[in-house]
Amino acid sequence: MSTDPVALDRFCLEVRPRAMRMALLETGGNTHLAADFVQDSLVKLVSSYRHKPADEWAPLFYSILRNRITDWHRRKKIEKVFDFFFASDEDDEGTSAAWESLADPAPGPDHQVGNMQLAGRIADAITQLSARQREAFLLREMEGLSIADTAVAMHVSEGSVKTHHLRALTRLRELLQSDNPFTGGISS
Repeated sequence: MSTDPVALDRFCLEVRPRAMRMALLETGGNTHLAADFVQDSLVKLVSSYRHKPADEWAPLFYSILRNRITDWHRRKKIEKVFDFFFASDEDDEGTSAAWESLADPAPGPDHQVGNMQLAGRIADAITQLSARQREAFLLREMEGLSIADTAVAMHVSEGSVKTHHLRALTRLRELLQSDNPFTGGISS
């Protein structure tokens, strides 16, 4: 089966910004690391799975990206153990989250600051979800993947996707209740 290279290029261009947002959330806002993960995942998709049908590209891509990020988290965990035993006096370089990209920059400065603050609170709330809940939420809500495609990307059953997604939505409602104008800004 021959894949249309234009369609594959278009897919890569369209998925890149959304994948960057996901990778930024997973890497604590490290732009360079997130860009590397997205680029590596796109290269892997194009080099290994270009022959697959177009409707399989999104689940395959997000599965590859998920694996890259999971490997990074594992390496980071191992590094923490080594850092504990072989600690140095060097400080970690401060990385600031790039949540500003979630805000709408078009309106005036007051509105822009409000959007950035809200985007930051939403991003903070998303980072408080468990890894599986966060992944299910991002793939379903931000990427618009179906339950079946999300299950393929996450390597879990469709029922598991539904459970993780529902728990993520419930937890986010709890965390962001004070930002809801209908609750009067009162959190329980």
